[in-house]
Amino acid sequence: MTGSASLDVTDIKIPSSMTVSVIMESRPSASRWIDEEWSVVGVTVGQFGDDEPKQSAKVLIEQNGMRQLIYSGFSITLYKDECESYYHNLKSPEPGCYVIARNDGNEVPIPYIVSLSFDEANAYLECEDTVFTTSVPPELYRWIEQFVLLNYVPEKRVRRKRKNWKNATREQAAL
Repeated sequence: MTGSASLDVTDIKIPSSMTVSVIMESRPSASRWIDEEWSVVGVTVGQFGDDEPKQSAKVLIEQNGMRQLIYSGFSITLYKDECESYYHNLKSPEPGCYVIARNDGNEVPIPYIVSLSFDEANAYLECEDTVFTTSVPPELYRWIEQFVLLNYVPEKRVRRKRKNWKNATREQAAL
């Protein structure tokens, strides 16, 4: 029997958003100009502590000047018009999860957005917010991969043809 097989993926349902928590770390700085250096250690799927208010900090570890805080209650939502950015993020050598933060009065970065879109993170970076990058957890990677496979079709590149400027100038000169 000859013919082609097709895969109908219309029955696949994936959530459009996921709740995540951000783990940030503070270490004493070697520089004499700043007291501490902040980084994002990771992003975890789910909320840490059900009774915690959204985006509140809880101390995980505090020892020898190092402190780790977890911020819960962030939601990552995927949008179809951002699929190209998600696609390029997945194809990069190290796919990133972007945490956008603003400094409080004491120069402590407080995260307020978590995104998987490089374009969105870059837009916030241009607005002078602090953007931290960390690796994408496996659960988020599989989720965004499914979303891209269902919603993104890369546009075929079209080569431009060069205009023959010699003929165009001769035609104009004849007029």
